[in-house]
Amino acid sequence: MDNTDGDDPREHPIPLAPRLGHRHDGNVSEIVSKRSSRNAKLAKIPLGIAGRAAVGFGRKLAGGDKTEINAELNQKAAEQLFAVLGELKGGAMKFGQALSVMEAAVPEEFGEHYREALTKLQAAAPPMPAAAVHRQLDQQLGTGWRQRFKHFDDNPTASASIGQVHKAEWTDGRIVAVKVQYPGADEALRSDLKTLNRMASMISALIPGADVKPILAEISERTEEELDYRIEGGHQRQFAKAFAEHPRFVVPKVVASAPKVIVTEWLDNATPVSKIIERGIEDPAGTLELRNRTAGLMGEFHFSSPAIAGLLHADPHPGNFMVLEDGRLAVIDYGACAPLPNGFPSILGQLVALEVEDRYDELVELLHANGWVIPGKTVSRKEIQDYLRPFTDPIKTETFHFTRKWMQRVAGKATDISNTDMMKTARSLQLPAEHVMIFRVLGGSVGICAQLDAEIPFMKLMQDWVPGYAEYRTAS
Repeated sequence: MDNTDGDDPREHPIPLAPRLGHRHDGNVSEIVSKRSSRNAKLAKIPLGIAGRAAVGFGRKLAGGDKTEINAELNQKAAEQLFAVLGELKGGAMKFGQALSVMEAAVPEEFGEHYREALTKLQAAAPPMPAAAVHRQLDQQLGTGWRQRFKHFDDNPTASASIGQVHKAEWTDGRIVAVKVQYPGADEALRSDLKTLNRMASMISALIPGADVKPILAEISERTEEELDYRIEGGHQRQFAKAFAEHPRFVVPKVVASAPKVIVTEWLDNATPVSKIIERGIEDPAGTLELRNRTAGLMGEFHFSSPAIAGLLHADPHPGNFMVLEDGRLAVIDYGACAPLPNGFPSILGQLVALEVEDRYDELVELLHANGWVIPGKTVSRKEIQDYLRPFTDPIKTETFHFTRKWMQRVAGKATDISNTDMMKTARSLQLPAEHVMIFRVLGGSVGICAQLDAEIPFMKLMQDWVPGYAEYRTAS
């Protein structure tokens, strides 16, 4: 039974019908749930790359143009990556969506081909057939589910990693979004993540600049939460209550939820941030104000939500953020959230303050004392100073212009195994578990800002919403 908080008298619990046997109708668009079938499809990625590389090598030996051949191989690899991840949905597509946020870090020689393939994964996937949708609604809402709607559109408006969205009209006349989880998504998600973890090193080589292993680890950590839409409904209710009547943000209210179905208010005339990114590439000068304002709103939402809602929205990809006609930013998809009931940990603000003022002796001491240095390892003032230098540009000025070029430079330095000093320091450091999701979300948000090619008041957001910063600056 769904839990409701009682704040909205129009919100309805969904009684669960008895679980029915899972069946497939043979349609190729329906999610592939057999582990062997999914593994075989995922195995096509490295096998295809190896085969094409061999053919390409032969063409080069025969005198073919090296640059042209490499570009063709990259394009085919990108097309295959999208085709396989998008077709499988589940953990494969969720992983692809996480990678898409960081496409700005991919070097330019790869970017042209991977950018299109990865950004497609933000909102595109083959739809689930209507018969499968109806069976899932029968199981979750009961066989009389149609009585809850005045109208239900069988054609999905959006498809994502573990579910797709349908537009409908609720019994009280409200237009709603009905997210239905793919049958077999739970098994597929778990199977994909095991397989992808085994392929992590190969995929890292395929997409330079993408930090694959931490992304997979974080997705795996949150798997069970995201599979239960009742948890998502609880997160979204908490956000909606906290941001009710906010002048700059909109969180759609939850109408009802069940383990594999969630019904929320519909958003009219909403432009996804992914579309604003596309428009920015086509018309940089004409979209500058819109891109800066959008990036600023996204930054404010991520920085402020722990203090306002006690939660951090932890699925930062452009398809989950939309700009309404009145300029407000709407945020959807609350399956992955990090509980931060006391706001951001104050150590984050302290670390930034110490870095800004070059107080590295204190910074090193703070890292050692709070588990950021692996037990038995040591790091010096100079090592930390050199290690952090590539990442600290945004905190050196009041505003910062995030660009793909900057992201590529930072990612290149962070993954440069030839820099033995940096690699030595990196092997001495660890990110405490309680901070992993925070850094992934902020990194994803920065990645979107770079895709938007936007300038935002990064340090003002830090000062306004991250505790510890002002106190340590004052102490100096």
